[in-house]
Amino acid sequence: MSEDDPHFEQLLTYLYQSHGFDFTGYKRSSLMRRVRKRLDELHLQGSGDYVDFLQVHPEEFGVLFDTILINVTAFFRDPAAWDYLRDTVVPRIVAEKGEDDLIRVWSAGCASGEEAYTLAMVFAEALGADEFRSRVKIYATDVDEDALALARNGSYAVKDLAGVPEELREKYFEIRGQRATFRPDLRRSVIFGRHDLVQDAPISRLDLLVSRNTLMYFTAETQGRILLRLHYALNDAGFLFLGRAEMLLTHTNLFAPLDLRHRVFTKVPRTNIRERLLALNPERDASIPYDREFRIRDLVLDAGPVAQLVLDSDGTVLMVNASAREMFGLGAHDVGRRLQDLEISYRPVELRSRIDQAQHEREAVRIADVERHLEEGVQFLEVVVTPLFDEDSAYLGATIAFVDVTSPQTLRSELQRSKQELETAYEELQSTNEELETTNEELQSTVEELETTNEELQSANEELETMNEELQSTNGELQTINIEMRERTVELDRLNAFMESVLTSLRAAVVVLDTELRVQIWNGRAEDLWGLRSDEVVGRSLVSLDFGLPVDQLVGALRRCVSGEADGDERVVVALNRRGRTVDCRVTLSPLMEHGVRRGVVVLMEDAAAAD
Repeated sequence: MSEDDPHFEQLLTYLYQSHGFDFTGYKRSSLMRRVRKRLDELHLQGSGDYVDFLQVHPEEFGVLFDTILINVTAFFRDPAAWDYLRDTVVPRIVAEKGEDDLIRVWSAGCASGEEAYTLAMVFAEALGADEFRSRVKIYATDVDEDALALARNGSYAVKDLAGVPEELREKYFEIRGQRATFRPDLRRSVIFGRHDLVQDAPISRLDLLVSRNTLMYFTAETQGRILLRLHYALNDAGFLFLGRAEMLLTHTNLFAPLDLRHRVFTKVPRTNIRERLLALNPERDASIPYDREFRIRDLVLDAGPVAQLVLDSDGTVLMVNASAREMFGLGAHDVGRRLQDLEISYRPVELRSRIDQAQHEREAVRIADVERHLEEGVQFLEVVVTPLFDEDSAYLGATIAFVDVTSPQTLRSELQRSKQELETAYEELQSTNEELETTNEELQSTVEELETTNEELQSANEELETMNEELQSTNGELQTINIEMRERTVELDRLNAFMESVLTSLRAAVVVLDTELRVQIWNGRAEDLWGLRSDEVVGRSLVSLDFGLPVDQLVGALRRCVSGEADGDERVVVALNRRGRTVDCRVTLSPLMEHGVRRGVVVLMEDAAAAD
């Protein structure tokens, strides 16, 4: 590829049109080199072939973005943007708050936490440590549980602090050896948790929302839905801080650029879902004001005799008429909530699967004879779920109507019951005569049945005696099996005790991991060396454990040992023992083999100085 390659320009255009991200601001030579690397991995000839590949394999977008954005996260990434946030945005947030008002910040897609702790340092510098602890809450979320585990520890290699100014590094980190830990007293104001931007409800009442280079992993349609949620999450005076490759030009009705170069946006207030739908409606009469049109539509819906709800494509409640509010106890506060969060979604009938069915089949779904149990009795409903599509056949949402059919249902039930009673009376009269005729025959046969019963009782007694003998034989066999099981248990206990004594007798700390690097065995020497008991670590991932061994330096070797790329490894690393003293720890890795198959890794650890 050359720097004026038209196919490469087509690739950048396709990335912008499909995912809304502009990479033209990147150095062209560096950008082309990274894309060329991905083409070589896929054995593709040029950018044109890669566009075709992306269209067939949409999951490739994530891999491409990770290749382009090599530093997925870092402290003070893009320093100029953070300087603008510190000098312009944060002072405005603080100025608009009262002295005791909370400041709420959300770092969406926080990965291993560097961005969240950068926010903590910026606000702590603006407010002071004491005021920061009492007033600021930073919510940091991601879908990767492993990354969140690292973020909660707040511990990083010293080399990872390269982007942190020296004065902030000394002020906010405790450095021990090659590890740096964020101040624990400030770390309590940073709350980490798992959150899916597509599926989960957003955190609300935010003053600042930071989502840098997170949206690029979604399609343009999904980005639009996420931006609606981010808009809802922000206060009217809130700010949105994006990554430098992300653009919001197609969503200017939700956010206005405060500084486009640094990707800082402000929320456009008083914009809601219904206004956006009306604004996109080409047949709307522009002479009718929005408020009046909303009022007319609400009055028409309220005047309907049938209880009715209107949902959008995400399942959010847009409208509830008066009949529905009265019937189900709904209120204005329920408008804007997800249907799945309301009791009506599953009582008196499960609705979500019916909505999916109506959308899939593209026609109304009727649910008859729905019973609703009330204090005064049973109410019968007919529920109709009708999907809504626009002229382009795009799914917009659905209406749900609840028709009260209690009176007709009661009349039908009474008529059916009367008819059944008449038929039953007629049948009973006919059967009475037949029963009288058969009574005499039954009395005559009773004597014969009694004689037969006596014979059957004698036969049953003989069968019971036979069964008793069989049960006695079976009991003897069970006793024999029980004795054998006890002998095997004793032998197994002896083998386990022998294995435990072997592991305890070794001078080295022994840890056995499975193929997922979860701890299976943690011997007594490992407890002495690292201060963690076996019952605290068995079953947990070695990578998630917080102890003195720098596991991040061993992860690659461990995985090569598991995958078969290496038959073992031995190295000396600097670690902290349970007393907090620095030791040179010799670590030996060996594959755990079973019938020629790698089942995990055996890790031997010992103080190199003591061993020598």
